[in-house]
Amino acid sequence: MKNNRVQERRKYPRVDSNIVISYHIQGEFGNYDLSQTMNISQGGILFTTNREFEKGEHLGMTVLFPFLEEKIEIIGEVISSREVLKDFVYETRIKFNDLKEQLLEQLGKFVDELKSS
Repeated sequence: MKNNRVQERRKYPRVDSNIVISYHIQGEFGNYDLSQTMNISQGGILFTTNREFEKGEHLGMTVLFPFLEEKIEIIGEVISSREVLKDFVYETRIKFNDLKEQLLEQLGKFVDELKSS
């Protein structure tokens, strides 16, 4: 018998969320861009960028999560980046690297709250 359910491969559930972030290629300072997330999970984010990034590139991001009073600096690894509007808009998927346990827990609560609302 064939299983018609799609198996979720992600470790953490995603929810739609619009959070403003600034980002740059790790090690390249002074060349920040601003964007907004499309969705978020404890493991990473999807957001739009104005250029394509190579898989494995590391981005430094400054994020103001709605559940925190201050901005957080996060390093993430590009999982994929694909063009959605020729030479203008790209959807870039990021996997968070080394989130502190407290932030990971707070992010999990935030995602759970968004899922249940």
